[in-house]
Amino acid sequence: MKLATIRTARGTRAVRREADHYVELPAGDIGQLLAQPGWEERAAAAGPEHPLAAADLAPPVAHPGKIICVGLNYRQHIVEMGRELPRFPTLFAKFAEALVGANDNIVLPELSGQVDWEAELAFVIGRRVRYADEETASAAIAGFTVLNDVTMRDWQYRTPQWLQGKTFEHSTPVGPVIVTPEDLPGGVRPALRVTCAVDGDPVQESSTGDLVFDPVQLVTYISAIVTLNPGDLIATGTPGGVGHARKPPRYLTAGNRLSTEVDSIGRLDNIVAAEVAAADLSSV
Repeated sequence: MKLATIRTARGTRAVRREADHYVELPAGDIGQLLAQPGWEERAAAAGPEHPLAAADLAPPVAHPGKIICVGLNYRQHIVEMGRELPRFPTLFAKFAEALVGANDNIVLPELSGQVDWEAELAFVIGRRVRYADEETASAAIAGFTVLNDVTMRDWQYRTPQWLQGKTFEHSTPVGPVIVTPEDLPGGVRPALRVTCAVDGDPVQESSTGDLVFDPVQLVTYISAIVTLNPGDLIATGTPGGVGHARKPPRYLTAGNRLSTEVDSIGRLDNIVAAEVAAADLSSV
């Protein structure tokens, strides 16, 4: 099953993607849908239809309670950044204001001159879980989506803590859909190709088989720290090929088209737009 959130004249609506249309579901976004008991049945229900071509895609979960990200989780990327394989996941957070939809513009902040790409597989929690074992962690994963952890490197490395370089507003595209595990090769441990291109130039290509900590391990680890709730978003880390590790480094500039894709899920296609006055950001 493929689930998404679209913008309509009545506000955002949760939808199910079919071959040639979206079916509207009884929730304002996928986060609201997942919070309802028996959401799987509700997600399969009939409803008003929307054509694919006219749909304006919002982030699938509009206001996740938590956005937890994992750094240094692909072996190839760890090597290119000159680090050792970690014993435990490296965790940081984003705030909901960072999220944009699958085809929205990414805002290039005037304050950063080192804006980098980071293609990622992400997943969404579908049931409340705390101190999960492998079985409950697997059952808590509602589905998988695509995310690009666009990072302001000059802000990230101002201090040992990464948060300030990771959560600039309107910087993190996510979507286009959430795909439930039964529709992916490998299920809750999906075996998927992850790619990223800038203006059509391939910059990242890897497989989730290179992950150090897989999604089930991440739910088990994170749920020992904090309760995970329906709609929480977890980004699993980026593979090698980031601009900051290149010699010389390469960064995003205004007008670039950033394309991020995970096989069997979908593609993000975002223009990098120069920052505008705060009053105009709602139109970006």
